[in-house]
Amino acid sequence: MIPSFKKRFWRLVKWFAALFIVLYVLRLLYGYLAADSTGPDYSSDFFSNVEKLRKNYASEKISLNTHVPQQAPQSSNLKYEKTATVRSKTSQFETDEGAVRKATKEFSAVIQYEQNLGNKGNRELHLLIGVAPASFDRFYQAIQKIGNIKATEITKIDKTNEYRTLNAKKVSLETTLASLNELKTKSGQIGDYVTLHDKILEIETQLQELGVELGDFDTENEFCTVRFSLYEGATEKKIGIASSAKVAFEWTVKYYALIVFTLLGLSCLVFLLLVIIDKLNIGRFVSGKLNE
Repeated sequence: MIPSFKKRFWRLVKWFAALFIVLYVLRLLYGYLAADSTGPDYSSDFFSNVEKLRKNYASEKISLNTHVPQQAPQSSNLKYEKTATVRSKTSQFETDEGAVRKATKEFSAVIQYEQNLGNKGNRELHLLIGVAPASFDRFYQAIQKIGNIKATEITKIDKTNEYRTLNAKKVSLETTLASLNELKTKSGQIGDYVTLHDKILEIETQLQELGVELGDFDTENEFCTVRFSLYEGATEKKIGIASSAKVAFEWTVKYYALIVFTLLGLSCLVFLLLVIIDKLNIGRFVSGKLNE
């Protein structure tokens, strides 16, 4: 009887010890995983929610090799849009803001859009910077030395076909406008002249709008874009192993005790119900009813 009781007792102790160890390990793992996922979401792009931002385009010469003898290879402009996105966090907001503006000036870049948000201690600075294509890579490397970089991205989109389509549309509108102006020299009804005049105004308006779009592709307006976001915040501190172990142990003791006392309470409740059932002979009464 006594050896059997001892075996049951130690088996129960082992189960409770295993439960404590499992809870402790799980809480320790959660502490490390949660520490890595805390903090602001730096993956969101502030500029994606801002409308009518300036579009910067650049171009590069590409050689078109011809198979005709004694003829120099021709060249064509490849139009593209190149955008770098940099998001950084700093505990020295004014200093790093000055560093950004200094770098912008040193590389002869242009701040094309600026947005300041928040109060001291939780400020944000968002800059849309136009950089000459030749200086883009060097500026991109320099800007990454400011603050604590949280996210970077570079996107390059070919705009050659779009540029050619706009030029083709311009030629078509100019041809149409020339034909309509030629019709003005011929005789006709007053109503026809009014309709013709309205049509000419419509074509001229389209040409003006098209000229604005094509103006972004002009060589003197060639820029690449850097979208820089600076967030203010305290320097992040990594939690030490000893501190994590202490926090995990305290949590485990607390909830382990809660689980044990809950199980003990349920056991007492079940035992009490069984005693009541036995005293009232409910089991015998139900068994007798079933046998009838």
